[in-house]
Amino acid sequence: MPWTDRTLPGSSALSALADLLRQHRRRARPLLWVLAGLLLAGAGWIVVTGLLARGELAAARGDLKTLRSSLTAAPRATSAAGQGASRGLLARQAARSLAERAERAHSLTTGPAWYLAASLPGIGGPFQTVRGTTDALDRLGGKALPAVVRSVDRLTAEAGGSHINLSELRRAAPDLGYAAREVAVARAEVDGLPQRTWLSPVDRVRSQFLGGLDRMAPAMDNAAAGARLLPPMLGEGGLRRYLLVFQNPAEARGTGGMPGAYAVLTADRGRLALPEFGRDTDMATARPDVNLGAEFAAMYAPYDSVKTWPNSNMSPHFPYAARIWSAAWRVRSGERVDGVMSLGPEALARLLAAVGPARTADGTLVTAGNAVDLTERANYAMYPDPVRRKAFLLDVARAAAGRMLVAAGDPRQRPALLQGLYKVLGSGQMSAWSAHAEEEQELAARPVGGSVSRGPEPYAGLVVNNAAGTKLDYYLDRTLEWSSGRCTAAGREVTVKAVLVNRAPSAGLPTYVTDRLDKPAHSTHQGDNRLLVSYFATAGARLVEASEGGKRVLASPGIERGHPVYTFDVEVPAAERRTVTLRLLEPASDQPPRVLRQQLSRPLRVTVRPGPACPGSGA
Repeated sequence: MPWTDRTLPGSSALSALADLLRQHRRRARPLLWVLAGLLLAGAGWIVVTGLLARGELAAARGDLKTLRSSLTAAPRATSAAGQGASRGLLARQAARSLAERAERAHSLTTGPAWYLAASLPGIGGPFQTVRGTTDALDRLGGKALPAVVRSVDRLTAEAGGSHINLSELRRAAPDLGYAAREVAVARAEVDGLPQRTWLSPVDRVRSQFLGGLDRMAPAMDNAAAGARLLPPMLGEGGLRRYLLVFQNPAEARGTGGMPGAYAVLTADRGRLALPEFGRDTDMATARPDVNLGAEFAAMYAPYDSVKTWPNSNMSPHFPYAARIWSAAWRVRSGERVDGVMSLGPEALARLLAAVGPARTADGTLVTAGNAVDLTERANYAMYPDPVRRKAFLLDVARAAAGRMLVAAGDPRQRPALLQGLYKVLGSGQMSAWSAHAEEEQELAARPVGGSVSRGPEPYAGLVVNNAAGTKLDYYLDRTLEWSSGRCTAAGREVTVKAVLVNRAPSAGLPTYVTDRLDKPAHSTHQGDNRLLVSYFATAGARLVEASEGGKRVLASPGIERGHPVYTFDVEVPAAERRTVTLRLLEPASDQPPRVLRQQLSRPLRVTVRPGPACPGSGA
């Protein structure tokens, strides 16, 4: 008998299975159409709700802009009570609208369709990002921003007065702390969303939103810390006295610039006053005795930093300078201070931008646009006589500081001043030290503390000190390039390139600006400068080789707060550049360095080129 399908072993079972599949196929066809319809409906739902959510988010951005401007806009010529009420009402309306829009956007991107789309392997990334972004915005609009508005309402509710209401500031602290925590949670949520998906517009939205949260989170944290710290520091428990030092970056020092004019700031239950101003020459004879440890002595004793006022802040670690200055003030006046604060022309400019210009006794208008140039360049041409020039700079400091006090006591201007202060404090343009241990502990952990951090994390710090006695650092450009190389048994190789460009003109500058007090033995020209250039490396790093302009040079080694420090004496002629290159071996790590940013007239430009993670770095 010939073989047929019916005579194959098991043929009857196979035939039955085929019949069953044909029956199910006929029955499944309607189900497949239903499923296809549901998928198309779900996709359509996602498209429609996504477009609606995008509209809500666009409107929410407008509300956020309105909210920001209502809280920080410069005051107009109207009554304090009327303007405060108007600004408060506008802020509350914008915050309410933002919360409603954020909630609608969040609701539109939830539900089964969005959940399933976000869960699809390989293609769910954009949907997950959209869901997470709207959820974070809902958290901000519904929780964080209302707390901020309540705080601002409290701080601007006064109809007038010349003092800061510390009790209201104290009551605002819980709301600001809550807002700071919510912003931190929102930032962590957005940071955990997919970075790269197949839909680049969504990736850009996530990146922009995360960038905003990166700026907002530390600002909110600093605001919350300020609400905790300011009441005691502003005399909640009685009179506080502070030394306020104005630095001049035209002659570079580690914390910014040479200490110049100073003032005494008093705070008594929120009432601020500036009872005394003085010149740097007043402190010349004050020779305090301060023990800052063996590391400091080894680094700075050759420059007599403790007892010589102009060299007292060569270290970039502000608490060192503050302790020297407070001790010097006690020697001069017999008075103890509760803390020290310091700022430079850039900080004055930013604060004047917030509260408006100041006018000196001789009628000079000091504005956000001219404060830096006036105090670092123009004054030397205006007043060849050093005595008259110092008197003018003291008058500028008095006028600007007085303008801040007026704004601090005016509820119309206080929000703008606070916004300006947040920017200044967050950027490190103003530094503060407290003689009270608990306050100093919190200050030191923030940019306002001006601390050189300790710890094993990668670190890169370029610090210059003027070694010529000139006022040419107004024209100094600085570039720092940090590159991580290959890994070795001894650690990872790091190359650091510091480029210094002296853009001073070779003619036309006042003699006081260009005069070389170091009296070099070699020939120099007008505008030539000399710098002590120090590089603060990662703890445990070792210098392999250093060169300047391609030629090997020797470094003066030291250590400060656990960081190896390598210092070079560099002559920088006018209109020329000098490049110092260091090759180092650092402990294994997969992290980029934390960068120290010395506050000089021109900002430091930094380029970081990370390399491969080294074994044992925890990557």
